[in-house]
Amino acid sequence: MSSNSITNESDTFEIGETTVHRLGFGAMRITGEDIIGAPDDEAAAREVVEHAVDCGVDLIDTADSYGPATSERLIGEAIGDPDDVLVATKAGLLRNREGDWLAHGDPDYIRNQVLTSLDRLRTDTIDLYQFHRPDDDTPFEDSVAAFAELKDEGFVDQVGLSNVSPELIDQAREQVEVATVQNRYNLNDRGAADSLEVCAENDIGFIPWAPINGDDLAEHGDLLDEIAETYDATRRQLALAWLLERSPVILPIPGTSDPDHLESNVAASQLSLSDDEVQRLTDAAE
Repeated sequence: MSSNSITNESDTFEIGETTVHRLGFGAMRITGEDIIGAPDDEAAAREVVEHAVDCGVDLIDTADSYGPATSERLIGEAIGDPDDVLVATKAGLLRNREGDWLAHGDPDYIRNQVLTSLDRLRTDTIDLYQFHRPDDDTPFEDSVAAFAELKDEGFVDQVGLSNVSPELIDQAREQVEVATVQNRYNLNDRGAADSLEVCAENDIGFIPWAPINGDDLAEHGDLLDEIAETYDATRRQLALAWLLERSPVILPIPGTSDPDHLESNVAASQLSLSDDEVQRLTDAAE
C-alpha cells in the first residue's frame, strides 16, 4: 500500500487544548547508531522530520536522552516551534556512550534538563513534558512534583508519564493533571493493558512505544500476512492499523529515519479494518 501523496488520515485526540492526529512520529531513530551521537547525514534526518509534518503528522515524540540531545536538536533545527505541531519530549534517563539507559529522576536534574530541552527545541514552552522512567533512588512523588512545578511556572504546557503502572498513574494524578502515558504496547506485547485501561477510563492519551517491533510481529506473521493481503498492506501497517482501532486514546508513534518507511507508516492510517479482523488480531496474543 503506497502513494505519491501520503496524508495522515487517523482520527484526532485532545492533549490539553491541542488537537493532534492519533498517528504520530517517534524521533528516536534520527540519531546515530544505537541511539548514540549524530546520524551520518544530519540533513537527511531533518528532512525526515520535515516530511512527517508535510504528511500531516502533528505529534512528534522525542527525549533528551536520544543521542543524548541529538534528536531534540535536529527537530528544533528542522521545524522550530510551529503552532500546528505538538512536540513531546522526556526527561529522567541518563544516556552514556556505552549505551546504558540510567534512570535519574532527581528534581534538580529535571529542572535543569527542561532548560536544555527548551533551547534545543527552540521554544519557550514544551508542549508535552514526560517523566521518562521512575527512579528507584528518588521518590516518585518528588520527581512528579518537579514536573508539576514546571507546568505551574509555564515551562511546560502538559505533563506525561512513561513506563508506569496503574498505581503510579493514580499517584501522579493526585499531584498534577496527567495528559499522556507512554508504555510499551503492541500487537504481541500487552503487558501494559492495565495502564491502557486506566487511560481509557480517564481520557488520558496512551502512547505505545515499540508499536511495531519486528520480533513481536513475527509471532503472528501468518495472521498478519493473511489480512494484509486483502489490503495490499504490510505487517507493519496492519499492526499500526490495529493499534488505531484498539482504543480511541491510543496514539502510536512509529519511528524511522527512512522517508519511505515514514510514508508507509502514515499510509497505515488509511486502512479501515473490519470488526472481525480487529477481533482476530486482538485475540491473537490474549
